[in-house]
Amino acid sequence: MIRRKQAVAIAAVAAALSLTATACGGGKDGDNGKDNAGAAFNAATKGMVNVSDKKGGELKLWSPQDVDYLDPARAYYGFVWNMQRMYIRQLLAYDSKPGAAGTKLVPDLAEALPVLSNGGKTYTLKLKDGVKFEDGTPITSKDIKYGIERVFAQDVLSGGPTYLIDILDQGQKYTGPYKDKDPNKMGLKSVQTPDDKTIVFNLAKPNSDFSYLLAMPSSSPVPAAKDTGAKYTNQPVATGPYKVTSFTAGKGATFERNPNWDPKTDTIRKGLPDKVSFTVTTNPEDMDQRLLNGDIDLAVDGTGVQTAARIKILQDPKLKKNADNPFTGYIRYFAFPQTVKPFDNIECRKAVIYAADPTSLQTGRGGPTSGDLGANMLPPGIPGADKSYDPYGLTGGKPQEAKAKEALAKCGQPNGFKTTIAVRNNRAAEVKTAESLQAALKKVGIDAAIDQYDGKLSSSTIGSPENVKKKGYGIIVMGWGADYNSGSGFLQPLVDGSFILPNGNNNYTMINDTEINGLFDKAADAATPEAAAPFYTDINKKVMEKALYLPINFDKAFVYHNPRLTNVYFNDSMGKIDLATVGVEK
Repeated sequence: MIRRKQAVAIAAVAAALSLTATACGGGKDGDNGKDNAGAAFNAATKGMVNVSDKKGGELKLWSPQDVDYLDPARAYYGFVWNMQRMYIRQLLAYDSKPGAAGTKLVPDLAEALPVLSNGGKTYTLKLKDGVKFEDGTPITSKDIKYGIERVFAQDVLSGGPTYLIDILDQGQKYTGPYKDKDPNKMGLKSVQTPDDKTIVFNLAKPNSDFSYLLAMPSSSPVPAAKDTGAKYTNQPVATGPYKVTSFTAGKGATFERNPNWDPKTDTIRKGLPDKVSFTVTTNPEDMDQRLLNGDIDLAVDGTGVQTAARIKILQDPKLKKNADNPFTGYIRYFAFPQTVKPFDNIECRKAVIYAADPTSLQTGRGGPTSGDLGANMLPPGIPGADKSYDPYGLTGGKPQEAKAKEALAKCGQPNGFKTTIAVRNNRAAEVKTAESLQAALKKVGIDAAIDQYDGKLSSSTIGSPENVKKKGYGIIVMGWGADYNSGSGFLQPLVDGSFILPNGNNNYTMINDTEINGLFDKAADAATPEAAAPFYTDINKKVMEKALYLPINFDKAFVYHNPRLTNVYFNDSMGKIDLATVGVEK
């Protein structure tokens, strides 16, 4: 199960990665020709472009946002997790393949997927032969355990995901290796290392998502002798094809080859460039121009180019063939708190859904390049998702005023009602969607005021159910993305009643349905993520049947890459160009 307090951090990440886009024309996919070994608009969302095993050169990454941390226990930004595929490894990892294959977990440091026993509560894994740290020291099971124990030291290493604490602590109240009284600093009881190649995880109850947690950077091995605590983020010890050779906060980092990485042990990473540089900029427009000029290779944050560059790309066939419009894994949506009248009535909620103009909402987000019309609350790429499931006909793209007025009559508000839309003032696209909805609702008699609150105060403004009720926020605008490729990682903070919090709440609709809550428990008890997927399909349908959300769009970014990049594809588990595979043509 996902950790309750984790919802706050997830929302912060979603906010940090919020996209902006603009409506522009463009031809059909591939209408600009296919030179450069298959290069064409959106080609990297469908397969690998410019396939090559050529080594050498420098991969130049830029970003308008600095990394949060290089330390695997503390990193939480999605683009940093992508960068970490270059220099750290875990027991398991997402495969470096296009399409659905990229959402599957495969062995990384482990020689095979976990062996489950004890009714699904015990996970046993063995390490591959020949895996080493950058100094040539063999990686052992104790290094894996120590890396995981560091997550428990939240007083020293705060910032990263903490799912492992709730799952593995089990009442021990373990406080991490820095306060560990065990002479070997191996005091976490639920994780055992019977020998240097074997690690055993003992869960209190089955959890079909546990393998996903073993693929997170927070499950990376760390050599205890090299751990510098809070300073470890400046130069974490590498296990992947690159090692960190320099890092300056706010400026960037340099990665060079790790001589003790053995490609024979690694089926995921290619390790092609000789060097990787990461540069932080305060001028996104300048970054875009350098990108189009071919001076740099990729804006690694993955949120896409700015408006001016997007227009230029869509109008130039030579540029457009090296651009892509991938799904990001996020959803933009409106939520209807049931604690605010008249949204305690399902028909009043339906009236808003039917009155909305989906195409206008999409335009508010930036047009077709900002994402596909929303249909439900489970985005493409997550097991159990069904993009075609559209119970309210939203993908038709038009307001359904007759149905809206019929719903108003059923909810006892034939002449409409008054409500307030809450929207972050630092998210221009969200404000525009609020204004679009406001105009559409007016046509059926619903008078919606817009309250633009300080976006930095989301946790205490819309994250406080008491404040939501006090302010009369009947409609809340928000975006959401998951930490890992699971229906629980995405849906549970939004719709599980046990996740309702007095502050930092993300279950804005205040749904607390015993059947839905029970389905999450059944999904957790499933033997594998694949076996859990049908439960998330059912949860999504039951939530949509309650008319608690109005999806705006399944989010997309507009990304351009330097045509000299090789092995370019968007990994569906991240929604970003996979840095595990890319190379450069000199």
